[in-house]
Amino acid sequence: MDRLIYVAMNGAKHAMSKQAATSHNLANVSTDGFRAQYNTARAVAVIGPGQATRTFAVDSTVGTNFTPGPIDHTGRELDVAVEGRGWIAVQGADGREAYTRSGAFEVNANGQLQTKTGLNVIGDGGPIAIPPDARVTIARDGTVSTIPTIGIPNITNALGRIKLTDPDERELVRGDDGLFRLRNAPSAPPDLNVTLASGSLERSNVNAVSAITDIISQARMFEMQVRLLQNADQNARAASQLLNLNA
Repeated sequence: MDRLIYVAMNGAKHAMSKQAATSHNLANVSTDGFRAQYNTARAVAVIGPGQATRTFAVDSTVGTNFTPGPIDHTGRELDVAVEGRGWIAVQGADGREAYTRSGAFEVNANGQLQTKTGLNVIGDGGPIAIPPDARVTIARDGTVSTIPTIGIPNITNALGRIKLTDPDERELVRGDDGLFRLRNAPSAPPDLNVTLASGSLERSNVNAVSAITDIISQARMFEMQVRLLQNADQNARAASQLLNLNA
C-alpha cells in the first residue's frame, strides 16, 4: 500500500509543477518578448520485488521555448523587435550582462536608453545617452541616431549601437527577473547578423488556447493522482478491519 501512495504522491507533485509552469506562461501571455517555459517529466520503473508494473515520475527537463513570437507594428520610435534569432543586451540589476527580446525602450531623466523596467541598454561603448530635444531613430543594425528638433533638423548624430548577440540557446539560463544569462560565461560577443525591426514589438510566444487546454489536462491528471491516494487509504482501512475481525 505504501508503494501505491508513493507513486500517486510523486505523480501529484509533478502534475502541480507542470501546472505552475503553465500558469506562469498564461500570466505572461501579454508580456512583450516573453519565452514560454515548459516542465517535463519521464516515467521510471519502480525497482523492487514482484512485477515491474509500477512507475513514478522524475524531472526530465525544465526548459524554454525559444520560438519567436509574432511581431506587431506600433509606429513608436523607441520600439524595436528582434527579427528571427538574437537577443538585446542589457545590464541587469546585479550588474551582469543579460539578454531580453523585449524592445520597448524608454529614455530616463538622465537621458539614458533603458528598458521599461529601468535597465540600461548596452551599447558598443557602454550605456547609450540620448541628448534632449532630439528625435531618436534606431536602425536595423541597432545604431541609435538622433535628429535635433531645435536648430538645423537635417543633422543626424550617431550615438552608439545597441549590442545584439546570438549565443547558443543551450547556454542560456532564465533568471528570476525574466532575463536570460549565459551559464558559463560573463557575456556573449556581438553578432552582426542580428537585425531589428524599428517601430515594432515582439509579443509573447505563449499560445493562450494551448496553455488553457494544457492546464485543464494537468488539473485532471492531478485529480487522478489524488483519487489513487484516496483508494490507497480506503484499501488500508478495509485491510485493517479484516485483520481486526480475524483477531
